[in-house]
Amino acid sequence: MKKFLLPVILLVLSFGFWASSDFQEIAAGVAIFLFGMLMLEDGFKLFSGGFLEVALEKATGSVAKSMGFGILSTTIMQSSSLVSVITISFLSAGLISLIAGVGIIFGANIGTTTGAWLVAGFGLKVKISAYALPMLAIAIVLVFQKNKYLRGAGFVLAGLGFLFLGIHHMKEGFESFKDQFDLTRFALTGLLGLVVYTLIGGAATVVMQSSHATMTLIITALAAGQISYENALALAIGANIGTTITAIIGSFTANYQGKRLALAHLIFNVVTAGVALVFIGPIRMSVDFISAGIGIPDNDFTLKLAVFHTVFNTLGVVIMLPLLKRLIAFLERAIKQPEEDLSKPKYLSQAVDEFPQTIEFAMRQEVKHLYDNAVEVIVHGLNLHRHEIFDTKDIAATVRASRRPFEFDIDERYEARIKTLYSAIVEFATRIGSTDVPENVMDDIYSLRDVAGRIVRAVKAVKHLRRNATRYTERPQGAITELYNQLRIEIVRILVEIRQLDLADPEDRSSLWLDQERVQVESDAHETNNRIEAMIRNRKLDASVATSFLNDSNYAYEAMRDLLGAARTYYIEAEDAMAEVERILALDDEELASIVMGAIGEKQGDEAR
Repeated sequence: MKKFLLPVILLVLSFGFWASSDFQEIAAGVAIFLFGMLMLEDGFKLFSGGFLEVALEKATGSVAKSMGFGILSTTIMQSSSLVSVITISFLSAGLISLIAGVGIIFGANIGTTTGAWLVAGFGLKVKISAYALPMLAIAIVLVFQKNKYLRGAGFVLAGLGFLFLGIHHMKEGFESFKDQFDLTRFALTGLLGLVVYTLIGGAATVVMQSSHATMTLIITALAAGQISYENALALAIGANIGTTITAIIGSFTANYQGKRLALAHLIFNVVTAGVALVFIGPIRMSVDFISAGIGIPDNDFTLKLAVFHTVFNTLGVVIMLPLLKRLIAFLERAIKQPEEDLSKPKYLSQAVDEFPQTIEFAMRQEVKHLYDNAVEVIVHGLNLHRHEIFDTKDIAATVRASRRPFEFDIDERYEARIKTLYSAIVEFATRIGSTDVPENVMDDIYSLRDVAGRIVRAVKAVKHLRRNATRYTERPQGAITELYNQLRIEIVRILVEIRQLDLADPEDRSSLWLDQERVQVESDAHETNNRIEAMIRNRKLDASVATSFLNDSNYAYEAMRDLLGAARTYYIEAEDAMAEVERILALDDEELASIVMGAIGEKQGDEAR
């Protein structure tokens, strides 16, 4: 379709340029306007990580809040397409719910009508080109600043300048064009006119991917008398349908939730357009009534078109809002949640790449997904069940009682559920690293990638430990059985404590527990080595068995260190005064070694006495 569409568009433009110089000005005006829209979008993206994402996260409280965000953000950014793409990104990352996303889309359809009011009420009645040039001059100064917010402001200002300039050229082009060519000869009335011009409006918006640009073109053509008021209404209805193309394209790289939202957007706009077409007569009467009430002259068709645009979009929200729950249920039936495949990433789709907050949140969620898979492999690798160890009040007794080998291929499970996810996480971090992402966000992404690396190393360590742990714990074999059980107990204890850390409120999480555990692990590792040496000297343990155990204990303690290190990076956030105190108190490696050796020395001194 794209291969066919591009040559057709180029052919039409070439013919228009040859036929009329005024057509060149209209086409240039549209191009400048669209370029301004792109600059606006780039400018607002530079404000990512700020008010936009914070406001969007808070818009999940209720449908009213979601709609309010949709109206406000679209009014500010003058781009319902950008709001749709942002919403799909946040929904795909799991930051907002589907019902909140649909509420934002409802609001965005009302917010986008402000563009028609600005063009009809300001752009056509004021020489806006006089404002455009100073805005562009100031913008270029801001664009070259290092501060991203100043650059963002520069892009936004430049975008507005180009929008004004584009409107000016479209207005001038149509004014000149009418002296050479009268487009009203192609006006169609009645049902045929409604259908044909609705299709033309939809097609134009699909090509330009901006209903705002289409509405501006319609309003300037209407002001110049190049199209009839009746046909302009149909074009506006078509533009409303065509604007869904951006959300549909954006959903191609999104997960099932993003696809549901794109379908909701299409359903809402098609239903709204259908209602407007069926009840075009009563809606026109209401537009005339409202226009007279607010002082719009009867022959000011551009402002009446803005009123119509607002009325039929608001009417669509009024109709669809009571049906919202049914719409959500239909979306969930139409696009089913795929059966969970633990071997595949759940959050790292390209739909989350656009905004820093969705990037970081998706990465954090995916690392948690990897950890959950890792816990399953580790626990089963130790011949235990997760529900048993997480529900028990006596970890040691539960571990010692679990002797039956867990029948599964740990290497296959590692390849399917650990390695593939880790590869996706590394690939995602590398891909994001090549984009223009704020340094602080990139630091967090790399830290989370390192957390994933620690988790993978812990699983590998348990893989090495599994064979002998199974061999010596499936039936009582004296001292060696107790030694391996002790390793299992210590690993499980750390997993249980990390789970408690995960369930705790963020403000209640403390790094002090992690430092205590690090001390305990190092102390246990040193004590285990001394204990094995003593057992070998006293001939309580065969040297070959003892050597195997020492190797396995090294794997076990490495797994514990990696799990604790991963937990520290993932869960402990230094955001308040308490966290700052804990960071000061947190132990570095030299302090840790000193404490461990001191503890061991005291213990040996007590034993000697």
